[in-house]
Amino acid sequence: MLRLTDIKLPLDHPAEALPAAIRAKLGIRPEALRGFSVFRRGYDARKRGAIALIYTLDVDVADEAALLARHAADRHVQPTPDTSYTFVAQAPAKLEHRPIVIGFGPCGIFAALILAQSGFRPIVLERGKAVRERTKDTWDLWRKRELHPDSNVQFGEGGAGTFSDGKLHSQIRDTQHHGRKVLTEFVEAGAPEEILYVSKPHIGTFRLVTMVENMRGTIEALGGEIRFGQRVDDLLVETGAHGERHVRGVRLADGSELRSDHVVLALGHSARDTFEMLHARGVYVEAKPFSIGFRIEHPQSLIDQARFGPQAGHPILGAADYKLVHHGKDGRSVYSFCMCPGGTVVAATSEPGRVVTNGMSQYSRNERNANAAIVCDITPTDYAPYGEGPLAGIALQRHWESHAYALGGGDYSAPGQRVGDFLVGKPSRAFGDVLPSYQPGVHLTDLSTALPDYAVAAIRAAIPAFDRQIRGYALPDAMLTGVETRTSSPVRIRRNDDDLQSLNTRGLYPAGEGAGYAGGILSAAVDGIRVAEAVALSIAND
Repeated sequence: MLRLTDIKLPLDHPAEALPAAIRAKLGIRPEALRGFSVFRRGYDARKRGAIALIYTLDVDVADEAALLARHAADRHVQPTPDTSYTFVAQAPAKLEHRPIVIGFGPCGIFAALILAQSGFRPIVLERGKAVRERTKDTWDLWRKRELHPDSNVQFGEGGAGTFSDGKLHSQIRDTQHHGRKVLTEFVEAGAPEEILYVSKPHIGTFRLVTMVENMRGTIEALGGEIRFGQRVDDLLVETGAHGERHVRGVRLADGSELRSDHVVLALGHSARDTFEMLHARGVYVEAKPFSIGFRIEHPQSLIDQARFGPQAGHPILGAADYKLVHHGKDGRSVYSFCMCPGGTVVAATSEPGRVVTNGMSQYSRNERNANAAIVCDITPTDYAPYGEGPLAGIALQRHWESHAYALGGGDYSAPGQRVGDFLVGKPSRAFGDVLPSYQPGVHLTDLSTALPDYAVAAIRAAIPAFDRQIRGYALPDAMLTGVETRTSSPVRIRRNDDDLQSLNTRGLYPAGEGAGYAGGILSAAVDGIRVAEAVALSIAND
C-alpha cells in the first residue's frame, strides 16, 4: 500500500474526483488503481468561500515498488506505515500480585484495558461511581445546586473527559501509533467510524457514556476488576537497606489494604487530596505551570460565519471551532482552550464552596452558543502569595475558586459579565443577546476582581486582538463566566523516562493528566497505554 498525503479537492467534489486525483498524482492508468481508503480528511478554511478538503489516502496499486522509485523525491508518496497494535508482553502463568490502577478516566481505562488484554487482570480503584450513577449526581449540582464531592464532573467512571466535547485529537508525538489503538478501541465500543479518519474527531458526552460502559465490560470479561467507591488514602511503601523505596500496595479509605508491587497513578488533575497524600508520603512531586481564566460564549452562527463565510452550515464542516493565541507585551500568553462548538458551559467543581467552569458539547454540536476557555498562562513563580512548596498551585486554584463562589452569590451560581462591560471595567447589570448556558445559573457582576490583576489585564488585551482574527469576537453581548482554573494539573509527579516509574519510588507509575503527562482524552489514553506496557514488561521480566 502507498500513502498519499496532501491531496486537495473542493469541498463539494464528486465521489469520482478522489480516484481521479490519485491517478493524476501517481501518473497511472485506471486499471493500475486497485482500491483506496481514506486515512484522514481535514479541511483548509483559510480562504472563505473556497474551503478545500485535504485527504490522506492509502492506495492499493499495481507495481508499487516501481511507483515508489519513480516518486522517491516526493514526500507525499510513501509506503503506508503499519499502525496495528502489538502487545509488548503477556502475563506469566502465575501472577503473584495483580497490578493496581488508581483512577478510571481515559488514562486509567486504557491502562487497564491493555493490561487486561495482556492477561494481567488489573484491579481498578475508582473513588467515584459508575458512569450512569455519576451522571445523575452531576445533574444534581447543575439542577439542584447539590454537590457530591466524590461523584461529579471530575470524579467517577470516565473521568473529567466524559463531561466535555469528547475531543479525540492531540498534538502529541505518537511514533508508535498508540493513538490509532485508542480510536480503534472507541469504535469497537460503539463510536462512529468517522473518528478514524476525520482530522478533529469528537464523540460528545452522551455517546461517551455508553462507550465507557462497553470498555469496562471488555476489561471485566478479560478478568479485570473495577471497584467503584474506593478512594485510596495512602500508599504502602517499603524502604530497603540502602534507602531505595518500593511501593507494596495501597490503603483505602475504609482502612483495608491491597497488596501490589505495581501501582498506576492514573489520577485526574483535580485529585488534590491524593496529591497531598503522595507529597506527605515522600513521592517526588513538583509544581508545574498551568493556566487560569474564564469561559467565553458567542453565538455559534457568528463563529461559523467568521470561519467559513458563505460555506457556513455545510454538513461536512459542521459547527466551526477556533484556536487563538495572543502574546502580551509583559511576556504572558492568553489562548483559547477546550473550545466547544455548539455546546454549553458546565459547573465543574469537586469541592464544596467553590465554583469552577468547564465546557461540554454533544456529538451534534447544535446548541446556540460556542464556548471556549480564554486563559492566561501562569508559572510556579506566581504561586508564592498562596503558599510554598510543590502544592502551592492547588492553593492558588482554591483561592480563586472560593472567591468565584462568593462573587456568584454563594449558591454555586457562577459570576458572569458581558464582554463589552469587562473591557471597560464596569459591572454588568443585564444580559444582552447572548444568554449564558452555565447551570445552575449566572450572577452578573464585575469580573475584574475574579482573577489576579495580571490575568485580568492579559485577557482584556487579548480579546480585541482575537477580534482582529475572528470578526465579532469582542461582541459586547458575548458572555464571560468565571472561573476556569482546572486547565491542567498544577503538579507533576516526576517519573523516569525509560521505565516510567516514579523518580524515587519503584513500582509506582505516575500517568496521564493528573500526573502532568497529558492534556485531554487522547493524550491521556495514549499515556495510559505507554504506562501499561511499562508495567507489563516489568512484571514479565521479574
